[in-house]
Amino acid sequence: MYTKSAAFYDAIYSFKNYPAEAAQLHALIQQHKRSLGNRLLDVACGTGRHVHALKVHGYQVAGLDLDQNLLAIAQERNPEARFHHADLVDFDLGEAFDIVTCLFSSIGYVKTAQRLRLAIATMTRHLVPGGVLIVEPWFWPGFPLDRIGQISVDLPELKLARIVNTQILGDTYVAHFHYLIGKPDGVDYLVERHELGLFTHEQHRTAFQSAGLQTIHDPKGLIGRGLWIGSKPIR
Repeated sequence: MYTKSAAFYDAIYSFKNYPAEAAQLHALIQQHKRSLGNRLLDVACGTGRHVHALKVHGYQVAGLDLDQNLLAIAQERNPEARFHHADLVDFDLGEAFDIVTCLFSSIGYVKTAQRLRLAIATMTRHLVPGGVLIVEPWFWPGFPLDRIGQISVDLPELKLARIVNTQILGDTYVAHFHYLIGKPDGVDYLVERHELGLFTHEQHRTAFQSAGLQTIHDPKGLIGRGLWIGSKPIR
């Protein structure tokens, strides 16, 4: 995934307003959570910027990601937090949280509907009764995705252009990221291939309800991609 480009991840996505997103998430958590604690696990946490922003709201935060390079940046940014190296589909931390989040469309990397159901079930098992799961989805089949796109970074010590060429293979979105990276010591060229599943609203809803969650869909969400919110019943 972002193994080659981890060092530039934050520069590429500098347009994201993490404090504003954290404030919106906090409001949703307060609305839907029924447990008494404030332990939060951010699944597919990347470089830990959501973890960092959510700390401001009083959560005891932890993170999980499959990419070791991203985790190293997250740990440096949040030295007091615990981070876990694991796959979001089948991790087992041996503990439960009041809130589990999976943001910025990372759920798309599970690729198949079966793995989507497994991932939601896994995250639900890590919730205490009354806890809340918040997942920010990727796009759905038929969504008019751009075939080519560009992001540029212009910093004193870093000049970067990322060109992405995409294709749709069945219900899988494939992105070929081409990076041209200029630094004081030279210019590098990197290529990454990313594959994400395109899931319908019904597939998301089925995954949440099959995990035993009381399910709500927010069609707007943080950045226009929506949010799936699942509350674990108190029995």
